[in-house]
Amino acid sequence: MVFTERRAEPGPALVDVVFPCLDEALSLPWLLGRLPHGYRAVVADNGSSDGSADLARSLGALVVDVPVRGYGAAAHAGLEAATTDIVCFCDADGSLDPAELPTVADPVRSGLADLVLGRRRPTSSAAWPPHARWGNAVIAGRLRRATGVDLHDLGPMRAGRRTALLGLKLSDRRFGYPLETVAAAAAAGWRITEVDVNYAARTAGSHSKVTGTVAGTLRTVLDMSRVLAR
Repeated sequence: MVFTERRAEPGPALVDVVFPCLDEALSLPWLLGRLPHGYRAVVADNGSSDGSADLARSLGALVVDVPVRGYGAAAHAGLEAATTDIVCFCDADGSLDPAELPTVADPVRSGLADLVLGRRRPTSSAAWPPHARWGNAVIAGRLRRATGVDLHDLGPMRAGRRTALLGLKLSDRRFGYPLETVAAAAAAGWRITEVDVNYAARTAGSHSKVTGTVAGTLRTVLDMSRVLAR
């Protein structure tokens, strides 16, 4: 992976992209450089100590400082700070390519869907450890049974309309946030679908705060199970 520092292109944003971020300075130059024209980065910095926030600002991103730790806290703060009608979410660890965001956002923009998730397709065996696949399969299966929505992956690349997403009144601020989004959307009668996106190994030196370790996977499964129980 080649890293180049490129500032965000000037002009009004058509789609804001929320990047929940904790110590991802190694990934940010490549990520922000891959944003399609009209897509603006909203980096929700969750207390990074590696200069991620300053780096993101220098590259033209809107940076939101989120002192409350948690994936959901960062993601929701980014959603609140966004200003465009369509908002996307994307991990900041380099595993997902922002160049694929239009594939996820276009069904929402065209009115064909209300919420779209990127179904991760690993590009190598190192991209998705077995324990992480297991945790995802368990939760996706429970979600299908609970909601009837035919999803196979609770992928972190997602798109929806900002006002509608805020209207879901999501309350989880931990790892259950993505699942709560889908469950609440299903309860509201939203049209939910998934599209394939590539899933690569994380940037060297980066680590997943969600499923990079067995303990992280178990913590995520527990958080999401609590959301389903509610």
